[in-house]
Amino acid sequence: MIAAAASTAAIVLAGCAGSGGSSSSNDKITLTVTTFGTMGFDKLYKEYEKAHPNITIKATNIDTGGNAQTDWQTKQAAGAGLPDVQAVEEGWLSKVMQVSNSFVDLRDYGANDIKSRWVDWKVKQATDKSGRIIGYGTDIGPEGICYNQKLLAASGLATDRASFEALLGGANATWDTFMKVGQEYKAKTGKAWYDQSGFVWNAMVNQLPEGYYTKDGKLNVKDNADLKARWDILAQGAAAGLSSNQTQWDWGKGKAFTDGSFATFVCPGWMLGVVKGQVESAGGDASSGWDFADVFPGGAANWGGSFLTVPTTSKHPKEAAALAAWLTEAKQQVATFQAAGTFPSVVEAQSDPGVTGQSDLTKFFQGAPVGEILANRAKGVVAQYKGPDDSVIQEQVFGPSIQQLDAGKANGEQAWNNAMTLLDQLVVNK
Repeated sequence: MIAAAASTAAIVLAGCAGSGGSSSSNDKITLTVTTFGTMGFDKLYKEYEKAHPNITIKATNIDTGGNAQTDWQTKQAAGAGLPDVQAVEEGWLSKVMQVSNSFVDLRDYGANDIKSRWVDWKVKQATDKSGRIIGYGTDIGPEGICYNQKLLAASGLATDRASFEALLGGANATWDTFMKVGQEYKAKTGKAWYDQSGFVWNAMVNQLPEGYYTKDGKLNVKDNADLKARWDILAQGAAAGLSSNQTQWDWGKGKAFTDGSFATFVCPGWMLGVVKGQVESAGGDASSGWDFADVFPGGAANWGGSFLTVPTTSKHPKEAAALAAWLTEAKQQVATFQAAGTFPSVVEAQSDPGVTGQSDLTKFFQGAPVGEILANRAKGVVAQYKGPDDSVIQEQVFGPSIQQLDAGKANGEQAWNNAMTLLDQLVVNK
C-alpha cells in the first residue's frame, strides 16, 4: 500500500508540473519571478494568470546576466529577498551548485517524469552531485554570425547570405579566416569588422572542449596552449583595427548598429532579439540590413542558456515549481523563441513550425530561416563545464586586458600577462 501511494503521489505531482499546476486552495497568492536580459516571458505571465485566477505574478527583469548574478549573490548571502522563481544563467550555475541545497529539488514536484523534455546535457547541468534536479532548462545558445548585408555588398565581398557563408569558409570556417576577411573588409571600407573583442573572445573560449576549467573542475588558464593561441589571434585582429572598440552592452542606444560602425556580430540565439532591439532603438528596421548566417568560425559553440529554479525560501514552492515547469513546456518555449530568439533546450520545441518557420525575427533578418539555422548550429554542441569563478575570469580577469587590446594600449603578450596578474589576485589567491 505504501508503494502504491508513493506511485500515485508521483503521478499527481507530475500532472501538476506538466500542466502548470494549481494552488491546493483558492487562496490568492503572489509569485515573484526574477529574470534577466531578453527571455520572452512577459506575455506568458498574463496567460498563466488568466488560467490561474488565484495567482498573481510579480516579475522583475535585470538588464544583464552579470548584474543578475550580483543580485542573486547579495540576496543569497543575506538569506532574504530571493524570488519564488529565480532565473540562473549557465555562466554562474556552478556557483548556484555550490549551495544547491538552498534550492528546491524539483524531483519532489515531478521533474523525473518530465526530464525527457530537454536535451540530456541540459538536465545534467541542472543536476547536483546528490542527484537533485534544481532547475528547468529554458534556452541554449548555439552561435551563428550576424552580419550587415548592405555593408558587405557595398564592400564587394559578399552579396547575400550564401556568399557571406562561403566567404568565411562555410563548414570549414576558422578564426584565422574570419580575421583575414576582416582585414580585407577594413582595407576596402576603413571600418571595423566586429563591435568589440570581448564577445569574440567569449565565443573562442566557449567552443573549446574545456575552457577556464577542466571537466573535473580544475582551473585551466595558465599554460593553456589552446587559450593562448586563440588570444594571439584575437590580439592580431585588434591590432589590425578590426574591433570597433564598443563598450559591452552599450551601443549608443543602438546607433552603432545603424551607422556602419561594424559589419559583423557574434550571435547566439538569444542575441538576435538584442540586435533587433538595438536597431529599432536607433530608429532602424529590417531595411538596416542585418542578416543571420549559418556559419561560425571554429565550428559549433554554445554561449549561455538559462534555467528556472525555486529557492527554498519560497513560501509557495509547489506553485513556483508548477510555473517554472509550465514556462518550459514546448508551447511556451516556442512562444519565447518567437518573442526573443531564445533557442529552446526543449527537444519538441526545436522542430516546431513556430521555431523553424516564419517569425518577426525572420522578417527582420532579411528572411533568414532563423530557427533552422540555430538548429543546425546546435548540432555537435555540448555545454562546457563552467567553474565557480568562470564569470569572474571572463569579465574581471580578461575583461580589462581585452579593453587594452581594443584601445591599442597593450599588445597581445602584455595584455595576456596583465590578465595572468589579475587571475592570481582575483581567483588563485583570493
